[in-house]
Amino acid sequence: MHTPSSLPQPFTGVIPATVTPFNPDGSIDFIAAERLARAMLSAGCTGVVAPGSLGEGATLSFDERMELLRALRRGSTRDDGTRGNVFLTVSALSTRDAVRQAEQAVALQLDGLMVLPPYAHKGNWNEHRTHVAHVFRATPLPCMLYNNPAAYGVDYSLEQIGELAQAHANLVAVKDSTGDARRLTAIRARFGQRIGALVGLDDCAVEGARMGACGWIAGLANALPRESVRLWNLAQHGPSAQCDELYAWFLPLLRLDTTANFVQLIKLVMQETETGGETIRLPRLPLEGTERACTIAMIRKALASRPASALA
Repeated sequence: MHTPSSLPQPFTGVIPATVTPFNPDGSIDFIAAERLARAMLSAGCTGVVAPGSLGEGATLSFDERMELLRALRRGSTRDDGTRGNVFLTVSALSTRDAVRQAEQAVALQLDGLMVLPPYAHKGNWNEHRTHVAHVFRATPLPCMLYNNPAAYGVDYSLEQIGELAQAHANLVAVKDSTGDARRLTAIRARFGQRIGALVGLDDCAVEGARMGACGWIAGLANALPRESVRLWNLAQHGPSAQCDELYAWFLPLLRLDTTANFVQLIKLVMQETETGGETIRLPRLPLEGTERACTIAMIRKALASRPASALA
């Protein structure tokens, strides 16, 4: 039995996992980051989360990470004066560094944390439970556990999520990136309103919404935020011709979020939509040759055939 948490559930709606904009010299473009947050929230997204894998978080120093979140916080005021949510992705090689990140979130006036397993270490359940437990205890803010076994080698079971939820009242959501919609229905059936289930893969957004997910941590929303919000809103209301039309158009772009080069690909879409630049940090390199040419051709074809339902 899992009693309701007294904390709010801020992890709802379309929440872009934002890219980190870089200047040509490799430094972070904080002005562009502020502008990106403002654009996402103005388009109807409920918040932003950074710096995760799409935000090249592993390449950022602690100080860069904190300054980036300050910029996103500055840009989080919508046109109507209300403030959108800004969430910190807690990711580190060591538990000590993860706790340090979590401790700074309150000082930065953030709204919650997305908590990853430790980078690189593929230990046992006791080690992973201890790691995330230290992070949960380091903050009073609501937290979302990130389950992405393909990327991090850790697959949190329902029993393990339940154990963590029982011990930590501020664990209020799970981002699931298994691509298995049954995981979302299982979380809903097991935990009810106690734990929110969020879609973690772009090409599972409609399936997730129809299975009762409360939110979508989105990648292509960086380049196409209004279309992403429109798709999510349509999908939440069940099957419709408009939703099917928009999803069919969007899917080739959404699938870019699920490949090894997803950072380069999404930034390339942003360059084509004039919502951001393509600059990335080593060890990543820009796309070249046939892959680059084919991707640009696909992006331009999609943008030229955008259906009316995309922004209706």
